[in-house]
Amino acid sequence: MSTVIRPLFGQTAYRSWVYAGIGAAMSLPPMALALVVASPKWPTALRTVGFCVALCAVLVAMGAPRAARRGCIRLANGLAATGLSEPPEAPAPAWTDRLRTSAYLGAHMAVGGVVTAVACLAVFAALILPTFWLSGGGPVASFGWTVPVEPGWPGLWTVAAAAGCLALAGYAAVGGAAALRLLAPLLLGPRAAERLAAAEQQLDLLAQRNRLAQELHDSIGHTLTASTIQAAVAAELMDSDPQAARRALNSIEETSRTAMDDLDHVLGVLREGQSPTTPQRTLAHLGPLTERVRGAGAQVHVETAGDLTRIPAVVSREAYRIVQEGLTNAMRHSDMAGISLRVAVRDGWLEVELVNPLAATASFRPGREGGHGLTGIGERVRLLRGEVSSGPADEHGTHWRLAARIPLRSAP
Repeated sequence: MSTVIRPLFGQTAYRSWVYAGIGAAMSLPPMALALVVASPKWPTALRTVGFCVALCAVLVAMGAPRAARRGCIRLANGLAATGLSEPPEAPAPAWTDRLRTSAYLGAHMAVGGVVTAVACLAVFAALILPTFWLSGGGPVASFGWTVPVEPGWPGLWTVAAAAGCLALAGYAAVGGAAALRLLAPLLLGPRAAERLAAAEQQLDLLAQRNRLAQELHDSIGHTLTASTIQAAVAAELMDSDPQAARRALNSIEETSRTAMDDLDHVLGVLREGQSPTTPQRTLAHLGPLTERVRGAGAQVHVETAGDLTRIPAVVSREAYRIVQEGLTNAMRHSDMAGISLRVAVRDGWLEVELVNPLAATASFRPGREGGHGLTGIGERVRLLRGEVSSGPADEHGTHWRLAARIPLRSAP
């Protein structure tokens, strides 16, 4: 008997009861309003039509607000375990979505009313039958039916009947929730256009996070490289040239502060989940970047040609990161002397070329390690439909050359 009654007392049954009760409660105002509209003075046929039209109009009005569908989904997920995803934000819901929401509201109210009525009758029967038996038996009359209840052992069937009525109440609630669970994906689920929009939004989010990770790698990698070199210079000059050592330490402070700003910006964007709004560094900041590199003890010769201020913003931002990563690699793997940087605008292209001598004792060649520097540069350039190459600048392998060409306008 416990197996029969268990559906009434399980967590699923409790939630289904609540869900059905909410549907039945929501049906009362529309039903009352429809009854008021359908005047008793009208003929029966006209009153029936008026009642149905008024009820449909109220349901459409209930499903029209933007929050109606979202509320239905949250309620169905919490009490009917539908597992639907929240609809994407939109300026205004489409009429198809509003009508689908109204249809689900109507189904929820109808199922909730039926389940509530069946459950109430079943619980009433489960209480009345054993009560009559314990009171000495007698006929039980209800809704035109008469059920004789014998006293003593012959009337013991009322206990089993009461258990069956309670199980019916529980199964009715669970069955109603299951029916609404089948309807929910059809009436509340996302349309194909919404699924496509959600997929595009997810792709945009992943692309933004990947870009932020690349920018953070470039900024922090450049800062750590420059700071390490400057710290070594300061240690060597601490006794012989305190002023030069102090300048190196000041440069470490300035470079680290810039990296901290970048880190705070990226972490803020990741926490808030929003697009970055603070200005990003472009080729207009090329001067401070090369000065920080010179402050680390490197000799950098910079040559620019063309109007760098008329470069599209996205190209200028990516070019700045390319130069930053190239200079970082040059400081890591060269003797810090004779680094040459050329940035030019010519024939609709932005050209970036960086040549640096390789340290005589270095067995490493940029691009052969498992890092992300040159890989990130390649990704940035290819994303902008450009060209990139890197490798020895001469047959003896004494210099390394990084070259990138980026179109100033996307190809049609």
